Parts: sequence; C-alpha cells; structure tokens
Amino acid sequence: MLNWRRDPGFELRKMQHEQRMKQLESDILRVRSDREQIEKEIEQLDHENAKEEAFSDSIKQLCFPPESSSIPQASTAPDYKPS
Repeated sequence: MLNWRRDPGFELRKMQHEQRMKQLESDILRVRSDREQIEKEIEQLDHENAKEEAFSDSIKQLCFPPESSSIPQASTAPDYKPS
C-alpha cells in the first residue's frame, strides 16, 4: 500500500499561480494597449513633422529666393562675341 499524504500547500500555491497568470494576462493587455497608443502618437508626430517640413521649405523659398543667394547664378543670357 502507498503511503500518500495530501500536500497542505497545494491549494494555496495553485491559487497563487492562477492569480499570477491573471496578473500577467492583464499586464500583456496593458502593454499591447500602450504600444498601440505609442504607435498612433508616432504616426501623428510623423504627419506633423512632414507638415512642418513643407511649411519650413515654403518659408525658405519666400524669405530666401534663389536670386538673393550669395552664390552667383549661372548666366542665362546668350554669350555675345565682339565682332
């Protein structure tokens, strides 16, 4: 005959394990939600950055047209040779 005794801590460990599993599942859902929120914020920031870059380019063109550059522009007039 087997000498079997019930483990007195089994039920407590089982309950603790189940609580830990529920906590981990909750943590996973929270992390997923946080990640989705961060991805949305990154997408929004990328969109805003693109708008600001376009706005900045427009300002540069308006405030600093190519003809005001200190670099001499190539002549577009035809070359005349003396006769």
